[in-house]
Amino acid sequence: MIKHEQIEKNVGLLIVLTVLVVIWGGLLEIVPLFFQKSTTSPVAGLKPYDPVRLTGRDIYIREGCYNCHSQMIRPFRAETERYGHYSVAGEFVYDHPFQWGSKRTGPDLHRVGARYSDEWHRAHLINPRDVVPESNMPAYAFLQKTPADASDIEAKMRALRKVGVPYSDEEIAGAKKQLEGKTELDTLVAYLQGMGLEMKGAK
Repeated sequence: MIKHEQIEKNVGLLIVLTVLVVIWGGLLEIVPLFFQKSTTSPVAGLKPYDPVRLTGRDIYIREGCYNCHSQMIRPFRAETERYGHYSVAGEFVYDHPFQWGSKRTGPDLHRVGARYSDEWHRAHLINPRDVVPESNMPAYAFLQKTPADASDIEAKMRALRKVGVPYSDEEIAGAKKQLEGKTELDTLVAYLQGMGLEMKGAK
């Protein structure tokens, strides 16, 4: 039997045992989540991103919006009073990858859907200071001049279907048509406007 004193004096043994404890503890915490219905089933009303919102989400990621905006409301009073109902796992089952984040230079965006009009979002993205004078967010005016790229939308949706997003063949086949005439700004606004609506009325 190894005594505590022996472990403390043997650095190699201490490292190995520490790693084993961390791995074991991590497995005990994480593995059960894969079998809990509340973490693997979508909340009521949640639908996969349509092609327009999916493209907008890619632009959101491409432009690094997640560096300043989180998309997860913690279950604390200060959070829920400002942003709305705390986030639940079932809201993120179609997110690959999720955008929880931990840094908030700007506010959390998880419940921003339908909070402002499309026109507000457009003005805010084109020049943030027009609607929030103290904002330090960069302007994204170029998005209104850039057509949304539909070239790989079908392949993207097929890839997402392989990881569990329930897109039908018909939805994939009609994806390019939905993006016709849309700019990158249109798709980003659509993504923002659909964010977090499923739990907005929950207490």
